[in-house]
Amino acid sequence: MLLCTGRVRAGIPLLFDGVATQRSIWIVLRRYGDTPIVRHVDNDTLKPVRWVGSSNADLKRFPDSVRRRIGFAVYQAQAGFQHRDAKPLKGFGSGVLEVVTRHDGDAFRAVYTVRFEAAVYVLHAFQKKSRRGIRTPKRELDLIARRLNTAERHYRETLSGQ
Repeated sequence: MLLCTGRVRAGIPLLFDGVATQRSIWIVLRRYGDTPIVRHVDNDTLKPVRWVGSSNADLKRFPDSVRRRIGFAVYQAQAGFQHRDAKPLKGFGSGVLEVVTRHDGDAFRAVYTVRFEAAVYVLHAFQKKSRRGIRTPKRELDLIARRLNTAERHYRETLSGQ
């Protein structure tokens, strides 16, 4: 039996039989009316996160609400899900996703890849400052491409045999 207190919202940990543990968690995937659709995730089965370049330090400079949303998107990727705000980044093929979050009129973006079986690599986190259109600036795309190559090399050398 699933016991929960208060309102159930996407991504909020739930109590199972009245006990929350550090080793497992129930997450709300989505809601249909008042009915939460939940899934149990064992923390031992989560893919590890690898931060490429300055992506972790860049993300830490974002506002709290932005960090929480992007962090939850990465957590869902670790658990094998895709966040509702995660969209494929054009020009990089499958498995490279971008999460765009707005805060006080600014756009914040994080790019990560789920191409690899044993890890999630966060490639870049940045605030889009361009006032012209929604297109990702070329210098950011070039940086993402370099970091994706770095991630592929790291994965081949260290994790592909697991």
